Amino acid sequence: MTVTLSRDPASEAAAVERVRVAIIGAGFAGLGMAIRLRQAGYEDFVVFERASEVGGTWRDNSYPGAAVDVRSHLYSYSFAPNPDWTQVLAGQVELWDYIRRVSRENGVDDHVRLETEVLGGEWDDDAQRWRLRTSRGDVEAQFVVSAMGPLSNPSVPDIPGLEDFRGHVFHSGRWDHDHDLTGERVGVIGTGSSAAQFVPEIAERTAHLTVFQRTPHWTFPRLNRRITRAERAAYHRLPALQRLVRARQYWFHELVLGSAVQHPVVTETISRARLRWVVRDPELRGKLTPSYRMGCKRIVINDSFLPALTRPDVSLVTDPIVRVTPHGVLTADGTEHPLDTIVLGTGFQVMPVADPLRGRDGDTLTERWADRRAAHLGTTVAGFPNYFMLVGPNTATGHTSILLYAEPQIEYVVEVLRHADRHGIGSFEVRQQAQDAFNDGIRERLRTTIWTTGGCDSWYLNERDGTSVLWPGFTWSFRKALRRFDHENYLMHRDAPRRDHGAVRQPD
Repeated sequence: MTVTLSRDPASEAAAVERVRVAIIGAGFAGLGMAIRLRQAGYEDFVVFERASEVGGTWRDNSYPGAAVDVRSHLYSYSFAPNPDWTQVLAGQVELWDYIRRVSRENGVDDHVRLETEVLGGEWDDDAQRWRLRTSRGDVEAQFVVSAMGPLSNPSVPDIPGLEDFRGHVFHSGRWDHDHDLTGERVGVIGTGSSAAQFVPEIAERTAHLTVFQRTPHWTFPRLNRRITRAERAAYHRLPALQRLVRARQYWFHELVLGSAVQHPVVTETISRARLRWVVRDPELRGKLTPSYRMGCKRIVINDSFLPALTRPDVSLVTDPIVRVTPHGVLTADGTEHPLDTIVLGTGFQVMPVADPLRGRDGDTLTERWADRRAAHLGTTVAGFPNYFMLVGPNTATGHTSILLYAEPQIEYVVEVLRHADRHGIGSFEVRQQAQDAFNDGIRERLRTTIWTTGGCDSWYLNERDGTSVLWPGFTWSFRKALRRFDHENYLMHRDAPRRDHGAVRQPD
């Protein structure tokens, strides 16, 4: 709906689109929020997506071998089971197809604005609205939901000389499918989860592959298999059977993998034995043996990475990179490794550092979080009224599906909207004291976990005082923390009487 606002009687009126809810990002979380709004009877919302298609992580990460490392039945919306998964651990194409299909079937596509980037925005305290600037015009919204994802922007390492390399360079999160690696000398910088998936795939066709490793990772087998036609047919006929399989997978991730992350003695033993079995060369095995506790960094769930590193046409380099030269990479031992292409498997910036909105005091989240990322329940931020984050600080997981954290947040947002409708509330802002108390408790719980005591440096950690990324417990404790809207922890203001949000239809 487009209306005309007279900002100044003496000035020309400006056309501004007004919506109840603006969602930033059309990945798993943003589309899940949109679907749940429609299910709850809300239609006055838009989803801004800077790319040309929906899909988020599974649109962008199309590198060879890209796949999820959480079981497919669990790595999907609880309200939209997929009986047609072909693998226990689905690949990128299948995941992206699932996201697009669910969005289409739930009538969300008409609410999505593709190729529309949110460039900036400020909170208007008088109007109790967000005024957003997008690449396609201005928008006024009562509520903003940031669903940009914690790992949406590639992290490019600050390596001297990288810009002077005369070959080809690209990041795994923006894979260049037009560039043929066949017969090339390729260097891969990084050995995390993404690199572990694409290294075995490209090793088959490169002339020589050089993998530059800063820190070895603990690895664990994927335990993947194809789901048979008979199983898929049974899921179609008996949906309860698929729900039972999902429940079994849920408890496996919670009780087995969750406990293993915090008490890794058994899993470390399995991982070491597997490393000895696969990598027979003692020197190479030594380079691949971590010196920190398992779980301190993200565990690499992979079957083919270690065997790929034993190939005669693959080299593992552990000497630090000094600089990139025009024709290769120079390491600290004085060796220049000649390369035609460099692939950066260096991960992503953590949390929405690109979020351009400014809160009540005029600060962006990047400025407010200069010392430490902090939010109430990982969802709302003091000084940012009517602003919600999906998969915000301390909502990531080291053992299970991130959707098990996103869905309780989505329900929390819906409850806020319902509270606003029942009581005529125009704005909600979490009290600073409540946010501080929540984060003090989180820090105390995290203080003795493997992530902070495991002896490693990882993207899980802040530079100063532990991790503001992970939740220190199981998913049921997070769901319990968000089971109701704790309105007593919020400052609330009545809605401006001039506003009409539009009718709220009853859910089907």
